[in-house]
Amino acid sequence: MENNNYPLEIRDVEPEMAEILMKYFTGEHTGFVRVGPKGYFLPYMFKYEAFKIYTMEIRPTDVFVVSYPRSGTTWTQELVWMVANDLDYETANKIPLTERYPFLEFSVFVHPVMKKRFQEENSDSERKLKLLEYVSQPGTEQLAEMVSPRFVKTHLPLSLLPPALLETAKVIYVARDPRDVVVSFFHLNKAMRTQGYIGDFKAYWQFFIKDLHHWTPYFAHLKEAWEQRHNPNLLFLFYEELSKDLRAAVERVSKFFGKRFTEKQVKDLCEHLSIENFKVNKSVNYDVMRELGILQPGAATFIRKGKAGGWRDYFDDEMAAEADKWIGQNLRDTDFRFPHMSQ
Repeated sequence: MENNNYPLEIRDVEPEMAEILMKYFTGEHTGFVRVGPKGYFLPYMFKYEAFKIYTMEIRPTDVFVVSYPRSGTTWTQELVWMVANDLDYETANKIPLTERYPFLEFSVFVHPVMKKRFQEENSDSERKLKLLEYVSQPGTEQLAEMVSPRFVKTHLPLSLLPPALLETAKVIYVARDPRDVVVSFFHLNKAMRTQGYIGDFKAYWQFFIKDLHHWTPYFAHLKEAWEQRHNPNLLFLFYEELSKDLRAAVERVSKFFGKRFTEKQVKDLCEHLSIENFKVNKSVNYDVMRELGILQPGAATFIRKGKAGGWRDYFDDEMAAEADKWIGQNLRDTDFRFPHMSQ
């Protein structure tokens, strides 16, 4: 149910535009909304969860990993969980990341039409139907039943999360070059039937930079966190840092949680988090989505190449020039810079 006490405006995306988008994104069957003054773009079902998310109780021991999708979220989640839980490999290997970190707003992406389809496809297994219910249950409900400390994954920007979040709990925000983000997200949108993208990369890029795609506008999302980078309860990481110097990132996260590890412990953790090991780690590869048929059959692993700069294989000269211009315009009014880009 929508709640009239929600302090931010929620506007429906114009029906004509929604129709065009639903031809490309076949997992959505009703439409989309824009939320708040920055117009964050989300499926229409967000209307029914917005207030519950905004007013959820935050506990002092909560840890939120926040990012725009495909910015190194999964990598950061595992790194953060391992550090905060004193390198408990046994539990990490036994309990999938999806269970250790409820995905706060995932339920709004499982359209009722798609949910019914998934239920029919999994109807021969009571276990799978239960799993489907869990996966599509609102994150606020999952979290209310969890014991502390709770670990939460979200792609929502800070302004759509509970206002008391940063004064109460810890937040780790991770950002990545938007050109690499868009390539990775394009692949995921084709693989995930909840999105079901059927267009080509060029069209996808246009939706992304015109803020006609989930969780955009990208730069507004990122700047909200950047403005809080000096807040003692927020740690701002870059994917490129993890990629270039994982050890330094491990040390920054350890310091943020007030933890100290031996040389060998840090080395072992870096090994555990290496992309090679990550790709074959069943606990972090969203196997539950594959099992339920939410991930297209034959889709690549959830963890792809894990390299920085892979966008060059996808952008033609015109797109690269357009990206430069778009990034430049969006960084004009801020001191934010990606560490790997020439200043």
